[in-house]
Amino acid sequence: MTVKTLAIAADHGGVELKSAIIDTLKKRGVEVLDLGTDGSASVDYPDFAQAVAKTIIDGKAEAGILVCGSGIGMSMAANRYPQIRAALVHDRLSAELCRQHNNANVLCLGARLLGDATALDCVDAFMSTEFEGGRHEGRVAKMSCSV
Repeated sequence: MTVKTLAIAADHGGVELKSAIIDTLKKRGVEVLDLGTDGSASVDYPDFAQAVAKTIIDGKAEAGILVCGSGIGMSMAANRYPQIRAALVHDRLSAELCRQHNNANVLCLGARLLGDATALDCVDAFMSTEFEGGRHEGRVAKMSCSV
């Protein structure tokens, strides 16, 4: 995936992993928009999922990463937006497949479930894998429709 600018956010459960991801992406030359949070005070994950979704929808970033304790809440909140295809992944293969088959534009990670090395491997796979198109295009289009 060609990404010049990536939006990233986390709730209080994902702050440390978010920082590690930002450092890695900046070393790769990716412009990172850090949309918070930055501390351990309890915050509401839907607010941060919305911030990343809005940034992508508004064209200020091509993709996003969301981190919370499990990744579940962030993925559910982000997928409320028809333009967003957020995928909760747990390993490199699921990160590759979410790009190849689903053209995911938001990667969701669970900081309490993944070690940093696995999470960074997922980020690498997400960023380096292209959408296959073809037979997957019609399915992806159906996910972007309003009901």
